[in-house]
Amino acid sequence: MRIIGLDPGTATTGYGIIDASPDELIPVTYGVITTSPKLDMPQRLQQIYQELTDLLDEYKPVSAGVEELFFGRNVTTAITVGQARGILLLALANAQIPIKEYAPNKIKDAVVGYGKANKAQVQLMVRNMLNLTETPRPDDAADGLAIAITHYHYQRFESLYD
Repeated sequence: MRIIGLDPGTATTGYGIIDASPDELIPVTYGVITTSPKLDMPQRLQQIYQELTDLLDEYKPVSAGVEELFFGRNVTTAITVGQARGILLLALANAQIPIKEYAPNKIKDAVVGYGKANKAQVQLMVRNMLNLTETPRPDDAADGLAIAITHYHYQRFESLYD
């Protein structure tokens, strides 16, 4: 099963695509979609949409995991991240890819085993689980892979009850 994991952001959206089977998780690709702060918000959102659509067309994932919005103290950041999330969800829905959303603590729990793990712990586990020689960079790309791994684990668990 090919899975895409997405870590939303307006400046940087992390993505990770894995091929998952009961025996192993194989990284297919990972990286980031970046937009320039010099662009107006509609153009930034359009760029995110187009680049994600291109990724979906090229790699053809059959399922997607997206990080839920973490609402901190900065309302402006939360609003712009929410806009990026909406664009990601729209692109996935238009491609008819089933979507599940995961809170940050669920992702950390699924990958590290501890819902309050730090970024370095998540990155180390992603690297180990996917047998990578280096930690994925930037952090948002590692987060995208962590979300894809989380989605696989939750899908596998749910399939046991079907």
